[in-house]
Amino acid sequence: MMQLKTITPPPPPHPPPGLRLFPAADRSRKFYQLLVLLLTFSSYAAFHASRKPPSIVKAVFTTPLNQTLATENGTGWAPFDGPDGPHRLGELDLSFLLSYAIGMYFAGHLGDTVDLRILLTFGMVGSGIFVTIFGLGYFLDLHSFRAFLLIQLLCGLFQSIGWPCVVAVVGNWFGKSKRGLIMGVWNSHTSVGNIIGSVVASSVLGFGWGWSFLLPGFLIMALAIFIYLFLVVHPEIVGFEVPGENVESDVEGVALVESRKVENGDMDVVESEDDGGLVAIGFLDAWRLPNVASFAFCLFFSKLVAYTFLYWLPFYIRNTAVAGVHLSHKTAGILSTIFDIGGVFGGISAGYVSDMIEARGATSVIFLLLSIPALISYRLYGSISMFTNIALMFASGLLVNGPYSLITTAVAADLGTQSMIRGSSRALATVTAIIDGTGSVGAALGPLLAGYISTRGWNSVFFMLIVSISCAACLLIRVVKNEIKGKLNEGRWLWLSIVDR
Repeated sequence: MMQLKTITPPPPPHPPPGLRLFPAADRSRKFYQLLVLLLTFSSYAAFHASRKPPSIVKAVFTTPLNQTLATENGTGWAPFDGPDGPHRLGELDLSFLLSYAIGMYFAGHLGDTVDLRILLTFGMVGSGIFVTIFGLGYFLDLHSFRAFLLIQLLCGLFQSIGWPCVVAVVGNWFGKSKRGLIMGVWNSHTSVGNIIGSVVASSVLGFGWGWSFLLPGFLIMALAIFIYLFLVVHPEIVGFEVPGENVESDVEGVALVESRKVENGDMDVVESEDDGGLVAIGFLDAWRLPNVASFAFCLFFSKLVAYTFLYWLPFYIRNTAVAGVHLSHKTAGILSTIFDIGGVFGGISAGYVSDMIEARGATSVIFLLLSIPALISYRLYGSISMFTNIALMFASGLLVNGPYSLITTAVAADLGTQSMIRGSSRALATVTAIIDGTGSVGAALGPLLAGYISTRGWNSVFFMLIVSISCAACLLIRVVKNEIKGKLNEGRWLWLSIVDR
């Protein structure tokens, strides 16, 4: 039996101060929805842009085994030079992503209890400060591995604030209709941020690797000002009602729970009887919501693959000859954006397909299974020519990022607003944090393993990625079975209703 507690809500947030710049007559609901989409998109794109520099500077930090590259790169940057350099870089990625994953769980619960606008601003400013401090290591001639490790740990904690906040804000403003497509388009902010971060960091790398950190750090702090001034986190703050939700049925075809279980009392439907309080779902109770654990652990493996590419793809391109030629640091960094461009189309495609067939789990499994031959082809044939490299990298990005995007957005929003917790407006950020926090543990593990395994050969790294994708698909088998069962039941009831007529 799910137990929830009734808490006294915090004072309602004040409208953001920047709204005074707009005439009140022009503030329709659509105006606020567009403003929310624009601000949250820009915010999380800036978060991802500020995560990209470590992957761009990896090849500069290390001492290549290839003599030609060693001549171009120089001796690397201590403490990441030498044969153990990739190991140290993997540990650096682990420190950031592990603190990010741990912080995600706390940030999600915190996001359900405080003003999301203030919390998101705080996270962006803190992230910008520590990204900038990392870049200052170049100008201060810093070579302490512990110092870099500490900076990444603290940066990860601030970065963890972003995702629960932006998903909760978007979930507050948009109902379930076309949620997969809307959030698929909106979630392209991750790939857009990666592209911006790659281009900016690569373009200034020739002036010193420190600049690759300073510019993204300044960018996210500048955008934090706009979040503080203009972000409206909830419709009620400006006098609009919460978007209507269909609480009588499952969410967009996802078999969240069988209706007979609710009728038999196997799980309570959460409703608030106290007008003076808000129902807040507990952390462990959120884990027990239908399908939360399945999608959370699926995202563990999906994000392991996605973040291995995020942190190691420029390094892989730099150290793998394309048509017999090793590319420069700048070219490798910019070329890696093709994977993220594919990710933009993957997120939109997965959202559209899941809306069309009304089955999030089946859509995710289809993309995951198709990504296996795409990754094998990229490893085997990506070095033949620049055309094949770009085409296969685009296909890999589309298929790898499709389910990752779908689960972190539409699925998380569906599960956080399902009928089991209707009446609770303070569950979405907690459920979102559980799903993405668990995925972030996988994101921490993938780059670390890649740092160690890459010294044995890249075939081993790709084998690890394929095994991870297979595990992700297997974890959704039960969800897909429930979706198929639900579709069959819908067809049966439709047929009976036609016969009755």
